[in-house]
Amino acid sequence: MTEAQNPLTPAPVSMTVASSNLATPGRVLAIGAHPDDVEFGCGATLAKWAAEGCAVHVLICTDGSKGTWDPLADEAQLVATRQREQRAAAAALGATGEVGFLGCIDGELDSSLTERARVAHWIRKTRPDVVLGHDPWKRYRLHPDHRHAGLLTTDGVVAARDPKFFPDQELPHHRPSALLLFEADEPDHVEEVSGYVEAKLAALLSHESQFESTMASGDDPDLRAFRRRVLAKLEAAGAAAGVELAEVFKLIDDL
Repeated sequence: MTEAQNPLTPAPVSMTVASSNLATPGRVLAIGAHPDDVEFGCGATLAKWAAEGCAVHVLICTDGSKGTWDPLADEAQLVATRQREQRAAAAALGATGEVGFLGCIDGELDSSLTERARVAHWIRKTRPDVVLGHDPWKRYRLHPDHRHAGLLTTDGVVAARDPKFFPDQELPHHRPSALLLFEADEPDHVEEVSGYVEAKLAALLSHESQFESTMASGDDPDLRAFRRRVLAKLEAAGAAAGVELAEVFKLIDDL
């Protein structure tokens, strides 16, 4: 993994803060492309809301089967490991809701109508006040799964809210009050997360199979550098927003 690909590479954050700190929602659904994406993108925010009584649900789109640098790794075993790690990560955040997996093949996710229906079903089933997911319009995004997961999130919100979409699901339609996009190209919303760094770290460190690859910490048994990078990214976002530590998003509340 190059430094440019590392999701923890601190970079200057440029943003105009339009809103901050949503009222604690009753239920949220965080949608990630792979196991660990939710923790990177919004883990501290989820931990904060969970501590305040919010029911946190997590949906992972792919099976994580490409998440290794070992060409001889057993894929079925890796998939099972990554699901186990994701459940442990959700528990570390204090999430009390469901942890679901669409099971699409890692690296082969698409934003087809079939997958959109599955995401809409999850939104209708969990009935979140807030949905969180990847920004599908981030410029120069390299990984196709992140683009497609973002589109499935935005398109799934539209489908879930309108009763004529997928009536065979036999679930009442549901309109969330807000959509928060992480990894946002133009963030404008801040969640101040001081006090929740350790929960975010604990959740990320639940993904032990990713220490060598995503977390670039194979030669650092204590993961000190990784921890510093997590904190540095939260500090950079906080500095741009005028707070100590933050996760930042694009807020869409006209749903």
